[in-house]
Amino acid sequence: MADVGSVDVELEVMVALRSFLGGDVVVRDELDNQLTEELPTVQVQVVGGSDDGIRLDRAFVDIDVYHSTRADAIALAARIRGWVLTELRGSTTVAAVFGRTGTISRPAIRPYENTALRRVGATYEIYCHPVS
Repeated sequence: MADVGSVDVELEVMVALRSFLGGDVVVRDELDNQLTEELPTVQVQVVGGSDDGIRLDRAFVDIDVYHSTRADAIALAARIRGWVLTELRGSTTVAAVFGRTGTISRPAIRPYENTALRRVGATYEIYCHPVS
């Protein structure tokens, strides 16, 4: 049996999201110093969660969208929300099985110091376990 927390939820979500969004969107866990040159960028970070002590993880995942305009950032964040709630739910990768997904905090404008871009973020609850 796999250890609790053996799924790197951040990595698995990034890989699946890259496949969904295609090559025109940068998906990463850490931001680059030249962010304005890599728009749109989506940042995925696990920000907490819990587990059942056996093999089921309940991860809280922040997904922030950085884009050149507010409208574009909002549209991309809405597209990602739809993906998390419909396509990620019930899917399987080589390492993970994704179960229930839900929204903790729906996409909303989040402050960012650089006025040359806009940031929209959301927090999701994602249940997953290792592939057996």
